[in-house]
Amino acid sequence: MARPTFRSPAGRAIRPVAAGIGFFGLFGLTLWGIASVLGGEQTLTTTFIPDRLPVGNVEYWAESVDTNGPVLFAGLGTTSGERTIVLDHNGTDPQRGWLVYYAYPADRDVSCPIEQIKGTDTFTDCDGRTISIEELAPPTNGEYPIIEDRQALFIDLGERTNDPTTTTTD
Repeated sequence: MARPTFRSPAGRAIRPVAAGIGFFGLFGLTLWGIASVLGGEQTLTTTFIPDRLPVGNVEYWAESVDTNGPVLFAGLGTTSGERTIVLDHNGTDPQRGWLVYYAYPADRDVSCPIEQIKGTDTFTDCDGRTISIEELAPPTNGEYPIIEDRQALFIDLGERTNDPTTTTTD
């Protein structure tokens, strides 16, 4: 039996082109199906806030805290600026003795901010009480100081459960 042949030049040109388009379309759909099965439901979460705050050289900041008292970092780790952290240093070794507190009294909540008495390690709270740094609230979300390479000081900002994130599903 003889194969059918197209007699017109247009028919002879269209047949192989249509077969090629059909083949590559089917091949593309197959690859897309394999990729979607292997990819599954993966989510990518991006936070807009860094995981840690670079403070600077440990020797410089240890001397600064000794001279001027603890350092307040306002609104860290949140886009709304609600979390203020106090960085303190105890002792003579710049590599050790770093402490982090929240900038409100331990017996109050975040609605009672403190003000530092300039050049000291004492503070005034929302009720006008004078409190020492030891009376400030300890961190509850995993904030802590980090020393890298014996010279760089960072504050790990810990968990940020209420911060906005962007989640995409691939």
